[in-house]
Amino acid sequence: MKVNANGPKKGMGIHARRGVAYAVLVVVTVLCLFWFLLLFINTTRSHSELNQGFSIIPSKYLISNIQKLIKMGERLPILTGLLNSLIVAGLSAVLCTYFSVMTAYAIHAYDFKLKKFMFTFILMIMMIPTQVTALGFLQLVSRMKLENSFIPLIVPSIAAPVTFFYMKQYMESALPLSLIEAARIDGSGEFRTFNAIVIPLMKPAIAVQAIFTFVTSWNNYFTPALILHDPKKRTVPILIAQLRSMDWSNLDTGVVYTMIGLSIFPVILVYLFLSKFIVQGVAMGSVKG
Repeated sequence: MKVNANGPKKGMGIHARRGVAYAVLVVVTVLCLFWFLLLFINTTRSHSELNQGFSIIPSKYLISNIQKLIKMGERLPILTGLLNSLIVAGLSAVLCTYFSVMTAYAIHAYDFKLKKFMFTFILMIMMIPTQVTALGFLQLVSRMKLENSFIPLIVPSIAAPVTFFYMKQYMESALPLSLIEAARIDGSGEFRTFNAIVIPLMKPAIAVQAIFTFVTSWNNYFTPALILHDPKKRTVPILIAQLRSMDWSNLDTGVVYTMIGLSIFPVILVYLFLSKFIVQGVAMGSVKG
């Protein structure tokens, strides 16, 4: 019986590479999370403590900073802004992902003459920057009398070429046409097939794109700043930008950090809620493989 002399060395090499990979991942994770941790620590510190310099030890002024922020409601209605951003970002994420999956399903499952042209045309739209069409979009909103309304911020999210492309590529590997044909043979209608079969199979892709769409809409400053003029309708990015126009000599930096921390917290919650669907999809894919 021959013993492979390279066996132990090869095993040691694999363990060494794995150890290096884990070490790199730990370093990258610490670098990514450190700034969020520092932000949330600064939300617990007072203005005088922040002026003293850097610290990684939380303080006791979080409640006080939140109370000061709420008292600034007339000049900076942060609670109203958070609610407005939640409405716009939440509805945008739901509509964008649902209709993008529906569009990708139509091109993936149906055969029609303009199928290739439609796919190419949607990809061409991806190359047009938002700023190029902003003037015409603003004129359209003005003529339709939709200024100071959330409708122009939510409805256009239905047409999202980037989300459609991602859904189409994921559908190529996760949704076999034989499954759709089997559902049709069993008497399932098209909408029932889409909602009961396609949507559950697309949960990982939907979760990923819902996170991206929510974050993009939540952080969007350009379009809301052009449309929303009523202080009660403004979203969080506009309110944060308003901090620049305030009197910095009387501005409490602890309140500023608290406002920024509150604006990031809903995004973290959405990611934690939707990440479980991504993990479930990866687990299902590994079992199938």
